[in-house]
Amino acid sequence: MPLIIVILGVALLLLLVTVVRLNTIFSLLITSVAVGFAMNMNAVDILKSVETGVSSTMGQLALLLAFGSLLGKLMAEGGAAEKITTKLTAVFGRKNLPWAMVLTGFLVGIPLFYNVGFIVLVPFVFMVCASNKMPLLYVAIPLLAALSVTHGYLPPHPGATAIAVTYNADIGLTMAYGIVVAIPAIIIGGPLFGRMLKRIPTNPPAEFFPEHDQADRKELPGFAISIFTGLFPIILIAFGSFAHLIFPEGSSWLTALRFLGDPVVALMIASLVAMYTMGIRQGKSLREQSESVEEAIRGIMMILFIIAASGAFKQILVDSGVANYIAELTADLSLSPLVLAWLIAGIIRLVIGSASVAGLTAAGIMLPIVQAGNVTPELMVLATGAGSLMFSHVNDPGFWMFKSYFGVSVKDTFRSWTVMETLVSVIGLIGVLILHWLGH
Repeated sequence: MPLIIVILGVALLLLLVTVVRLNTIFSLLITSVAVGFAMNMNAVDILKSVETGVSSTMGQLALLLAFGSLLGKLMAEGGAAEKITTKLTAVFGRKNLPWAMVLTGFLVGIPLFYNVGFIVLVPFVFMVCASNKMPLLYVAIPLLAALSVTHGYLPPHPGATAIAVTYNADIGLTMAYGIVVAIPAIIIGGPLFGRMLKRIPTNPPAEFFPEHDQADRKELPGFAISIFTGLFPIILIAFGSFAHLIFPEGSSWLTALRFLGDPVVALMIASLVAMYTMGIRQGKSLREQSESVEEAIRGIMMILFIIAASGAFKQILVDSGVANYIAELTADLSLSPLVLAWLIAGIIRLVIGSASVAGLTAAGIMLPIVQAGNVTPELMVLATGAGSLMFSHVNDPGFWMFKSYFGVSVKDTFRSWTVMETLVSVIGLIGVLILHWLGH
């Protein structure tokens, strides 16, 4: 019955958004409350779940979106965007820009949570496409496929690392196996699949996809200062992520680097740096830049509320006990442990929406099988992580973030984003099974 209720809830949400044409925020909240009552939650618990879902989803995300939007706008207005994309085009060639995005997403995605990498890097996609008159999703999907794979099953990313710790898997070996599995998943789910999306219409918010009058622009900044400004938050976050490899616990240097490497702090500092490198350094006062700051913040308000409402829907599904129901339902299935781990994580992801919840919940369910020694822990990490990426749809905040940023319809979000996530999940499982077969 819980699965039927969830399916009906998703159908109701799609009906409200696509047929009734009700605002997405209202549609998500109405569906959340309806599913809560259908799952026998009382009104007080439903309200608490909605509040918890909104606050937990928005936690860092509100400031990340604000500073990420501001950084992108400052770089676009200061000319750094055009300089970087011109250089990328010269180095990789226009035809190979999707592969440049793959490399960027893979390298940057390892230390960053998916949402952070998305917010930091998507403005670069907009810049590349605006400068080269290229289809937006054709360039974006390769980047997002790389980010998604590193988020799902490639240590030392925090999510995959948490699953590895649960299974007591060797982190280094998991990463080595993970790279082997990740490469075909990213290639097929990214550049190859992206070629099929060239004709999907996109309409990103003007705040994220600004067009500038070349006649009014002063001389472009240098490439070095442009790339430094763009990569500055990533450098800070990477220092914070890997500082423990250099400095011992309790060290003041470690504490300082972790503070500076917090994604919110890193993006805030990067925005201040951009105000100098892209503004003051080019003759703009802080007062002149204040309008850009306000425009950047105003431009993300609707996106913020849509993501918050999707977080409420996700939390209702978690608090109503659907994950526990799935665990009981799949406990006695006689499948390969690798396939079972992937399947359980995939079902939880499909029903609840959160990749992190799906991966860690599945890891808890599968832990006794791993402890029994019947399967390689490192491959179980990859199978579980791959399953957690399966079929992202309307209960996943990432689905709505993609839809809002790229300005695509719900139907086209399924055709692009959801299919990409499913591809990297299925190909990840196939890669794991091949490695298992070769090892035996």
